[in-house]
Amino acid sequence: MSRLGSDNQAQGSSGEEAWIEVIQKMDLVYADLVHYQVELEEKNSALEEAQRFIESVQASMTDVLIVCDIQGRIQQANTALERITGRTARALLNHSFKELFAESSQVLVDGFADKIRSETVYDCEVNLISADGTPTPLAMNCSSRYDHEGRLVGMVLIGRPVGELRRAYEKLHATHKELKQAQEQLVHSEKMASLGRLVAGVAHELNNPISFVFGNMHALKRYGERITRYLDAIHAGVDGEALAAQRRELKIDHILSDIGSLIDGTLEGAERVSNIVQDLRRFSGNQQEDIKPFRLAPVVITAVDWVVKAARRKPEVRLEIPDELRAVGTKGLVHQILVNLVQNAIDVMEPMDDPRLVIRGWQDRDDVHIEVRDFGPGIPPADLMRVFDPFFTTKDVGKGTGLGLYISYGLANDQGGSLVASNHADGGAVFTLILRSV
Repeated sequence: MSRLGSDNQAQGSSGEEAWIEVIQKMDLVYADLVHYQVELEEKNSALEEAQRFIESVQASMTDVLIVCDIQGRIQQANTALERITGRTARALLNHSFKELFAESSQVLVDGFADKIRSETVYDCEVNLISADGTPTPLAMNCSSRYDHEGRLVGMVLIGRPVGELRRAYEKLHATHKELKQAQEQLVHSEKMASLGRLVAGVAHELNNPISFVFGNMHALKRYGERITRYLDAIHAGVDGEALAAQRRELKIDHILSDIGSLIDGTLEGAERVSNIVQDLRRFSGNQQEDIKPFRLAPVVITAVDWVVKAARRKPEVRLEIPDELRAVGTKGLVHQILVNLVQNAIDVMEPMDDPRLVIRGWQDRDDVHIEVRDFGPGIPPADLMRVFDPFFTTKDVGKGTGLGLYISYGLANDQGGSLVASNHADGGAVFTLILRSV
């Protein structure tokens, strides 16, 4: 083969390789174009979906939405604005947002464009012109709008009809009032339930003085009949010897020596009944007492007696309350707190064969401490911060509302004191009521 023929063959082969390379590059470019086209279609679909989502959200908003540029020209509005103004978003496009507001609000809306450069306008009340020409009050917020480079490009106005806000507030206020009434009823029910548990103990407390008064009054009735007979004999002019005999027969001298103690005992019993009734009224009633000094020992003893005598399983109780210990507070409220604490301790120790209760009192500088300790299982550490929460209880359903300790905590605070829960190092729970000392 000649040299020229070889050169022509080499040039032909080189040309074919160049075309093949061009075709391969074209295939790669086309593949990239197809890939980019798919990505573009996916992003466009996602964009359309996001746009539909935004439009659906805007359409369902009850609040008015107005999007403006930096000059205050409307760029977008939602259905809520269309309903109030009677104008479509398309008709409002590129109009000044100020056209939507009544003359009385123009001074305020004029300042929106300047204020958004430095701050957000919160909850100013403006009047929007409704479809029938009447003003519709709105609680309006105005905030700045920025583009992707952080440049201020306009503002966003969101307004809620004030009437709707007022209705929502009134509904919230009514709900709060109902909730407060329900809570008061629950608290009162808990107090009455506690009072019901104490009825047996109180009945025993009342039975002793009432029986004493009842017996004394029968004796006084008999003495009165004998004295009447003796006085009748005196008025009838019975002679001295017969009168003396009748005096001995009727035991007038014994009556005269005994009648004073009978009257004193009757008065003491009546006073005891009166005190118990007053304690009951303080426990179950709503009357206000003054905060004043009082002796703690009688209040503690009465509270313990009421609960223990009504208990199915009576605990061994040890009282260590100095007789001279005095505190400043409301005696009825302190009595109620102690009743709740003792009742709670007895309930906790109900499964025990030998329940014990220790109640101590002492003065520490300007405070008086009354400690109620049971010998039950104690309080789990996780529950120590929750024992005073309303409706918190570890009792079975139907055996406790979880309001006793909550009420006691509030009563302690009401009179300037406090109530603290802890566990004893040797076992059992300890509740300490702290009051001001005299």
